[in-house]
Amino acid sequence: MTRHGRLRAEFTAAWHAFLRRRTAVFFTFFFPAIIVVIFGALIQTQPTGGGIFAEPKGYYVAGYLAVVVLFTPLSRVGSTVARHRAGSQFEKLSTTPLSRAEWLLAQSLVNVVVIGVAALLLLALSVLVTGTALALSPATLLVVPLVAVGVVLFCGLGAIIGRVADSQDGVIAASNAIALPLLFLSETFVTPELLPAWFRPALGLSPLTYVARGIRAVTYADATTVVLPNLVIAAVLAAAFFVAGAYAVPQTD
Repeated sequence: MTRHGRLRAEFTAAWHAFLRRRTAVFFTFFFPAIIVVIFGALIQTQPTGGGIFAEPKGYYVAGYLAVVVLFTPLSRVGSTVARHRAGSQFEKLSTTPLSRAEWLLAQSLVNVVVIGVAALLLLALSVLVTGTALALSPATLLVVPLVAVGVVLFCGLGAIIGRVADSQDGVIAASNAIALPLLFLSETFVTPELLPAWFRPALGLSPLTYVARGIRAVTYADATTVVLPNLVIAAVLAAAFFVAGAYAVPQTD
């Protein structure tokens, strides 16, 4: 079987495995949607009122997309690795031509498709529910590669968590412990001006920062950053995390 055939077979298997888990399907789309409803429609932004949500509505679109780009790959891939370890699936995979990198790539591609659909729904929901006006231009299409590289990046990190954690419960706990600080310390919902001056340089240590900056650059008219440097940095980090994640995928149990 060719590499393309192996990837297609594993992608198909992973896709059907996702669809069979109806609870996972529901919360993959429900969780980020409820974030938009709570923060965008109920709390709302107050551009002249100060505080956390003091920016115009368009500023927070990058934060809404960051939620699904961050949480879903970490929990899904991490849980899949832990579940495969518990079921001795990697011992069976080691007898096939499928490599660890190919397995992780197929899992990442499934997540890219799932999260791509979720991101599109979130953009529509942001416009319809919160009345956000997106800065539409040809450059807005760069949201697609930004979301894709972000997903691949956190799929790699999820694979590492799945290897280190001793159970699916451990994966969920570790994923939340990593994701929650990243979500609010990556220029998503909390602006750098609200953080202590000594801490602001540390924002560059979060890989999610570059994804959020890039998305904001092409969806928010008053963005102060440009998209291409952030896209390049995010892509380099995605490649590094993917390699590390592929290495972390067990060959045997």
